[in-house]
Amino acid sequence: MSRPDNSKPAPVICLSASGGGHFRQLLDLEPLWSRYPHFLVTEDTVLGRSLARREDVEFIPHFALGQSRMGKAWAMLSAAARSAWRSLKIMLRRRPDVVITTGAGSQVFVILWARMIGAKVILVDSFARFHAPSKFARIGGPLADVRITQSQLSASNWPGSTAFDPLRTEPAVATGKSPLLFATVGAILPLHRLERAVVELKQAGRIPEEVLLQVGNSDLSRPAVPGLTIVESLPFDELQEVLTRADLVVCHAGTGSIITALAQCCGVVAMPRRVDAGDSYDDHQSEIAEVFAKRGLIEVAHDAEMLASALDRARTAPRHRAAMDHTALMAHLEHQIATWYPEKARPLADRIGTPSTV
Repeated sequence: MSRPDNSKPAPVICLSASGGGHFRQLLDLEPLWSRYPHFLVTEDTVLGRSLARREDVEFIPHFALGQSRMGKAWAMLSAAARSAWRSLKIMLRRRPDVVITTGAGSQVFVILWARMIGAKVILVDSFARFHAPSKFARIGGPLADVRITQSQLSASNWPGSTAFDPLRTEPAVATGKSPLLFATVGAILPLHRLERAVVELKQAGRIPEEVLLQVGNSDLSRPAVPGLTIVESLPFDELQEVLTRADLVVCHAGTGSIITALAQCCGVVAMPRRVDAGDSYDDHQSEIAEVFAKRGLIEVAHDAEMLASALDRARTAPRHRAAMDHTALMAHLEHQIATWYPEKARPLADRIGTPSTV
């Protein structure tokens, strides 16, 4: 690989992701994109606003195709139109050379307009999709110059993709923990089943730990229960501090929430969002929960009684530390950028890892 010509402007990279775990996956790639001129396009979430304090962030409206399943077709179409217009204005004004996107829904117009102005597109499908590519990947795949999946099985069902599995786990001993249970519904949607279950068990005296419950934009009442604190959201740095102290975590089955908790050696119980319960656009969280549970990393619950039993198991189960290692993926993407812009790239010192292409 030739050395970069630092006298020439480096290619401008746009990082594109919706909220929650999609956005956190972009943050995992920061050692790559931080060395280039860059900006981020995301939804207006607590995590996005936190990052905007130190990064150049553009916000677009949230929408997802699954909203129509929940009787919100008009809201979806309205938000999609606003997202399309806002994305077009951003792409025309910022003119990125490369777009790296981790999805989902609201980012489809970002990559559409990016291709139309001549930008290269790298689509990294969600780690949440173990068996097959996501709907976003199937829709956005034809617009992408590079397709990345994070599961070999998913890659076998997505022709032309390259597979990298970043999850690394090891047995660990939890230290510095206090009798605190942190429950979270995630960054975007409320999850009333989880919220009700935690409140019910705490009211009944079946959760002895202090409880901090993050409920998002929930319209449920907030009863005064001793030892229970309910908040709408937490800044990301405050969330990280809470997880260093929390012994137990109850969360929706989003990969970002699960892995962030496992990284701090918490005992984790996940409550997957489900279409039949009216709290999700699809059932991909059930797939996520199943994969993590089969690896012995989490417990799974769907209601208050299951949650009480799962918490009993989690209190005594061996702890694990999990991390996402994207070293090989970043080296692969670095090589691709250097291929597109051989005189302007800013490569890593070494290429590591050999991808598996299907």
